[in-house]
Amino acid sequence: MRADRPLARHGMKFPRPKRKIVTEAAQSLTFTRRAMVVGGLQVGIGALLAGRMAWISVVQHEKYSMLAESNRVNLTLIPPRRGWIIDRNGRPLANNRTDFRVDLIPQRMTDADGTVRHLAELLSLPPDEVDRIRDELDKSAGFRPVQVADKLTYDQYAAVSVRLPDLPGVAPSQGFSRYYPAGASVGHLLGYVGSASAKDYEERRDPLLITPGFKVGKDGLEKSFDQRLTGKPGAKRVEVTARGKIVQELTTRSDTPGNTIQLTIDAGLQDYAGRRLATQSGSVVVIDCHNGDVLAMASMPSFDPNSFSDGISHLEWEMLSKDDHVPLRNKTLQGLYPPGSTVKPMVALALLEGGFSPEDTVNCAGALRVGNTLFHCHSRRGHGGVNMKRAIAQSCDIYFYVMAQRLGMDRIAAMARRVGMGQKFPLPFPSQSYGTVPDPDWKLKKYGKEWQIYDTVNATIGQGYMLINPLQMAVMASRLATGRELMPNFILGERHPDAQPIPGVSDAHLATIRDAMNAVVNGGGTGGAARSSIPGVMIAGKTGTAQVRRITMAERAGGVRGNAGLPFKLRDHALFQGFAPFDNPRYAVACIIEHGGHLNRNEDAPMIASDTLSYLFDPKKAMEKLETLEKGWGGPPAERQARQMAAFRLAKAIEKGEVVPQPASNAADNGADNAAEPTRPAPPPPAPEDTGDVPPPPGSNAAAP
Repeated sequence: MRADRPLARHGMKFPRPKRKIVTEAAQSLTFTRRAMVVGGLQVGIGALLAGRMAWISVVQHEKYSMLAESNRVNLTLIPPRRGWIIDRNGRPLANNRTDFRVDLIPQRMTDADGTVRHLAELLSLPPDEVDRIRDELDKSAGFRPVQVADKLTYDQYAAVSVRLPDLPGVAPSQGFSRYYPAGASVGHLLGYVGSASAKDYEERRDPLLITPGFKVGKDGLEKSFDQRLTGKPGAKRVEVTARGKIVQELTTRSDTPGNTIQLTIDAGLQDYAGRRLATQSGSVVVIDCHNGDVLAMASMPSFDPNSFSDGISHLEWEMLSKDDHVPLRNKTLQGLYPPGSTVKPMVALALLEGGFSPEDTVNCAGALRVGNTLFHCHSRRGHGGVNMKRAIAQSCDIYFYVMAQRLGMDRIAAMARRVGMGQKFPLPFPSQSYGTVPDPDWKLKKYGKEWQIYDTVNATIGQGYMLINPLQMAVMASRLATGRELMPNFILGERHPDAQPIPGVSDAHLATIRDAMNAVVNGGGTGGAARSSIPGVMIAGKTGTAQVRRITMAERAGGVRGNAGLPFKLRDHALFQGFAPFDNPRYAVACIIEHGGHLNRNEDAPMIASDTLSYLFDPKKAMEKLETLEKGWGGPPAERQARQMAAFRLAKAIEKGEVVPQPASNAADNGADNAAEPTRPAPPPPAPEDTGDVPPPPGSNAAAP
């Protein structure tokens, strides 16, 4: 107690602290607790790690196996072979042939200019091909492969392959390329294939589209049937080192070829029709009158689809683009022409349906005044008194001027549509032009103007607003021949409804029209040039001339009297439509020659149509005649185009100053023989190698006649 007094004296009191006694048992308990916490944490972390390892090794085994495999193995898609396009007899119109090729993968390249220069030296590429490659590299968007060359020899292929370590982005391969045996004759019919565009890839995001060697349909039937023709790709697994060097090939899965498309086209007839158009710009169409099958649809001049599929050069594209015969346009489906006098049988059929007699007579004095305009007949002296048959045979315009005014345009237009003019056919082609059948309602809607008498007069001879394409003209010929509403068909074996009779048309009226069309060719009419050379086969038809413009009085005063005195683009179109045999129609034909002007009998529409039909009855005789004629034309289309290309290349070289033109010899001045060596035409393309595919199973007021 005494000890506490000093603190109490000052008023402060402090408790005495209790001394904590730590025992061995307490220490053991504390350690155990801490060990349990740490151990729990360790177990938890271990469980997480074990779970993660189990997740990676079990659940995501496939994913990481593929990633690991991709470091060791490259998987390369093998482009599928494109399905064949064959004709009605099983002959190939488009097939595939084996070839060696070299492509560029832009995103893998480090020195594009150096690589292109190196390849140009290795493969001896011409300058225009080098320009094409550089241009395509600029447009490739970094991912689309660019074709350097195909159809290489094995030595060229090997020369590139051994230099791959020095050429990053270069992809040599052995595969298949599209081949068109008939060349330009099927250019507009089949179209062509080419590398997928950046737009195609953005829309589909299919890695196949950026696989070297893979092509898609770009035009014609190749484009329309692209999905059916495209097969399933194969794949090749190759073991590589970390630097990408190939160690060994592991496994390969073969591609599955696309489906075969069989057309109604006759390959021999198609090629013949294309060649028979000679040097002219025009189209020939042949239709089977039994079922509407299109046997030939040639548009010339054309392009060689092999050039487009291989990657056309800038120089060849420029040549085709500047050609005034427009080889890049499908004249059969996209060309529209005034039908001229080929519509007169149709107009006559409308007259018969309207109650007029075929013996009704009109006096043709050579001209007819309608309002304040004088409309002429092609015969300035006139034909005198003509009935329907003679009017068609002699193509008398005055007869149709007079009779059409009596009938009216509405009934003529209705008949025109029934025979196929202006009709939209369900065809497997990406683009078509449908023409025009004018009538009062059409003009009011189109131009906001009333129909006039002179519109009827113009339309009744196939001028004015009336337009047609060659396929529609062939359909018109087939319907006049059969009296049935035949529809053009391009796919062999497709089921179609049976063609029904043309409404309101009697057999007697059709017989009258056919008899008149027979007189056109075989009865002293305007189509004598179309007379068949095949014994026992008679062709019936109708000629036509469609004016592009009227020759002015000033031109006449300057000596221009006809097409021979006009530039090519100002000459009349020449037309013919008909069928054979006359007494039992089997085939219908239509031919339009742009700006032909009826200047060359052998290259005029009636004789071209006649010879094309003759091939169906006697192919050997028709080919003998064609080969004889081609000697005067400079050979078949491939040879003529090769010479044209050589001349164009020389002209461009002279224009750029790369070649100095040599002066022509002038013996009269110096007597020296200093004539320049003649330019040699480029050789024709080499014969194709054997294919690696297994063949599939079989506005004017006057018109001439």
